[in-house]
Amino acid sequence: MLLPWKLFQASFSALSSTTSPSTQASIGSTLDRAHALLSRTPIFDGHWDLPIFARWTVGDNLAKFAYNDTLKGQIDLPRIRKGGVGSFWSIAFVECPSSTNVSLGPGPGWDWDDQPAQVVRDTLEQIDLTRQLVEYFPQDVALARTPNDFWENWKQGKVSHWIGLEGAHSLGNSLATLRTYAALGVTYLTLTHNCHNVFADAAIPAPGSPDEVHGGLSHFGFRLVKELNRLGVAVDLSHTSPKTQLETLHVSSAPVIFSHSGAKAVYDHPRNIDDEVLRELRKSERDFVVGVPFLSDFVRGAGNSTLEDVVEHAEYLAAKLGGKRHVALGSDYDGALEFSKGLEDAASYPRLVAKLMERGWTEKDLEGLASENWLRVIGKIQRHGRVTRAGGARPDMRPWHGRHDCE
Repeated sequence: MLLPWKLFQASFSALSSTTSPSTQASIGSTLDRAHALLSRTPIFDGHWDLPIFARWTVGDNLAKFAYNDTLKGQIDLPRIRKGGVGSFWSIAFVECPSSTNVSLGPGPGWDWDDQPAQVVRDTLEQIDLTRQLVEYFPQDVALARTPNDFWENWKQGKVSHWIGLEGAHSLGNSLATLRTYAALGVTYLTLTHNCHNVFADAAIPAPGSPDEVHGGLSHFGFRLVKELNRLGVAVDLSHTSPKTQLETLHVSSAPVIFSHSGAKAVYDHPRNIDDEVLRELRKSERDFVVGVPFLSDFVRGAGNSTLEDVVEHAEYLAAKLGGKRHVALGSDYDGALEFSKGLEDAASYPRLVAKLMERGWTEKDLEGLASENWLRVIGKIQRHGRVTRAGGARPDMRPWHGRHDCE
């Protein structure tokens, strides 16, 4: 997600409900082959901001949410079907605390008084919205927590909605809150959004905040990563600082993911992954996957980004990470206003697959990109959690050191 949601809301009325014109159908039979491939191995996108879109457009009231008709964002069920999408992470997102004190802990100027209960409440409502989509659209929507769920739902003609959580500020500085979210179906946690928190430094700090506070992970952040590993919940490093990313690679005993991040060498945006981190990922003994974004600001900049630029990110990442098996898709649909030309909405995926076919990607490569790379890595993360718990690892019950009510 890129834009503050007040700006999104203010700008949203300018969006047309129609999608941009498609690129010229010069790829012919390649596009037919792309559709055929996605009919067998559907798209699994690593990051869609559908819940916050529903909050800002209908106030979370799903009775007013025309999911099975044409919505004004990038996502609705007709375009999901047209694009060969079978699965996506539906992101619970709450904006960073408004205070420039960024809730980092005790001491002068570092208070956690910026309504943590409200942040947790709003996060629970975002999680609940994804869960209730099943009740409102039972013919099309199913929840998923595991790779087996993905394939079972696909066989039944339903779109798998996984739940991800963007920004550990939504935990209210509590590992107990994390465990509650996991019990409700959260399968990945992005350690930061565009603000530092008590756990880790972000790539983009909140206005008025220092560039870094912890120098990567805090001590509490180390504990958070270990608890995520124990639970079998994926550690997502998109939005985090390079120091946070490097430390997490050494701390995590399970694979990690980047849900929606490009390559900084292709486009120099602070949210993209720099080459030092890519080298460390490649050296990792554990598996990993990076979801390539379509959001213009991450790809080539507003007004400049195209499908071909997204291809460049994907191919650069594959080369640096040791193979295409480490590359997936993380469009960030419904998280901003502008997306790369040719990839304007959820109906666009076949065009990307066709372009990659033209560039020599094999069917196996493309099946991995479409969904199997996400499924492989999330399966390993969940198995690691089961083994860790079976080995006797117990929940981390120690409160955050800044809590004064638990002393």
